[in-house]
Amino acid sequence: MADPLQISFAGIFACSAFAACLAEICTIPLDIAKVRLQLQKRVPLGDSIAVPKYKGLLGTITTIAKEEGFFALWNGVVPGLHRQCLYGGLRVGLYQPVKAFISGTHSADVPLFFKILAALLTGAIAITVANPTDLVKVRLQAEGKLPVGVARRYAGALQAYYAIVKQEGVAALWTGLGPNIARNAIVNAAELASYDQVKETILKIPGFTDNVLTHILAGLGAGFFAVCIGSPIDVVKSRMMGDSIYKGTVDCFFKTLKTEGLFAFYKGFLPNFGRLGSANVIMFLTLEQVKRLFYY
Repeated sequence: MADPLQISFAGIFACSAFAACLAEICTIPLDIAKVRLQLQKRVPLGDSIAVPKYKGLLGTITTIAKEEGFFALWNGVVPGLHRQCLYGGLRVGLYQPVKAFISGTHSADVPLFFKILAALLTGAIAITVANPTDLVKVRLQAEGKLPVGVARRYAGALQAYYAIVKQEGVAALWTGLGPNIARNAIVNAAELASYDQVKETILKIPGFTDNVLTHILAGLGAGFFAVCIGSPIDVVKSRMMGDSIYKGTVDCFFKTLKTEGLFAFYKGFLPNFGRLGSANVIMFLTLEQVKRLFYY
């Protein structure tokens, strides 16, 4: 495959945004399940703990579809696509140029340290731009957990942007930016650097070529590393964006740890891996194929 640096930034941005949006559409039901599980808290009921409403990936998806309708599984898809156009396009579009800049070489054989550093930087830059879209997406996904009969706060994505600015101020669109930068920088490093590294390693194995199988294996590896590393930060981010009771990142972390224990930070692990694993496979596989169009 030709060097991706031969594609202009606009070209790689467009390829990345398209691939990220396709992955978002295909996997957002898993993201809905992940957010609901992360926002679910243990509620004391006398001397015992109330039975949680959502149980596991399939159970959560089934409950949502049964109580709210099948299409509720795509709540937040509009801001999700807004997010992927910005975040997905920028994080991948900037990765190769930043990696080449900080490593001082355009060679494919770059030390892992420079890959991780480049992905950390591009993830942080991309989510700083895209944070409002992430906030609206989480708010819309959290609407479904409101009790029956309680009026929904937002009628849709555009109205949510307007309502948040009007009621909470423009700065509120960057609520949760701290944990979001931490989460997305780390997850981006886990995804892009590991995809880059795993793909490079696979291609050194006799019999493997730069084909669909290689892209699938590298995408699964990227998703697994991303979930293992990013889950605790992802839980804090979802709770801060979905609930206003927390004073900040540290407050959210310690309140969650105190009331629910360490394993609360890995709530939604399986749906998170199901989403990130499948999303990475779809995204990277689509990206690799779409990029080829620029060479023909």
